[in-house]
Amino acid sequence: MTTRIADVIQPEVFTPYVTQRTMELSALVQSGIVQNNSEFDELASGPNTLVNMPYWNDLTGDSETMKDNGALTPGKIGSSMDVARKQGRGRAWGANGLSALLSGDDPMRAIADLVAAYWTRDMQKILLATLDGVFKASNMSGHVLDISSETGDDALVSGDSFIDATQLLGDAKGLLTGVMMHSAVEAYLAKRQLIEYVQEKDQSDRVPYFMNKRVIVDDGMPYDTATKTGTMYLFGQGAIALGNGSHPRIIPTEIDRDSLASSGEDFLINRRIFILHPRGVKWTETSVADVFPENSELANGANWQRVYEPKAIRVVKHVFKIA
Repeated sequence: MTTRIADVIQPEVFTPYVTQRTMELSALVQSGIVQNNSEFDELASGPNTLVNMPYWNDLTGDSETMKDNGALTPGKIGSSMDVARKQGRGRAWGANGLSALLSGDDPMRAIADLVAAYWTRDMQKILLATLDGVFKASNMSGHVLDISSETGDDALVSGDSFIDATQLLGDAKGLLTGVMMHSAVEAYLAKRQLIEYVQEKDQSDRVPYFMNKRVIVDDGMPYDTATKTGTMYLFGQGAIALGNGSHPRIIPTEIDRDSLASSGEDFLINRRIFILHPRGVKWTETSVADVFPENSELANGANWQRVYEPKAIRVVKHVFKIA
């Protein structure tokens, strides 16, 4: 007998589980690079699709010497505006009774078990599209070190080139704590004994580190197999703000059934509202065709503009070759 999806899960229980489990599975969240808190959740749940994130500018000016008369000249603190873009994504899965009969298993239970891992992968795709667009912004060139056009060994990634990439932040380079790379790049560095694998508490697998930065491996990272050109993103703690939003009229998890289908068909529908925003690079809404941006629009540099001071942007891009 086919098990209906309504018998497998209850939406009101399943919804928070999927959100929490997605974050638990995300290496970016576990490393601290992507930061989630109640403030970001509240912003993601607010009205409109643009989220204003005001911030105070740093204090400027030189100190004044004290004198036996006169007064100090008060300086002023200014404020500016960072802007995040609310994302709205959904996905539906279905399976009919015949597939359950022929497989001897329950496809809907399998779908329910795999949903959190699916959203983890999808969020990383969205983040990579976002970073692609961010580094195409005209005023983000100072955060990019591209050595791929050099000749010979000068084009190859190394400990030295990595240090040069961190130096783009000057004396703020200590804020960088993680690095994201393609598995081919990780393998190249491991062969040269530049990757250290550490057994961390409560982790079943050893965690890779490169130059004391935690490594997140994702084959969605830019890598050209023909030219052996790869990209790394270097991150600081909290570089990316994650807010999980909600709205009373947008139901995050629903179950449905098409009883007229020949063998009956069950459906699981997931919807998510969220922000996934690189802190200090505002969304300009220059080119968006619909209510929510596609990944191709997130990757459009015209939609991004740096607003923080350069050293306060905790993301750096390094482009290189491995052969």
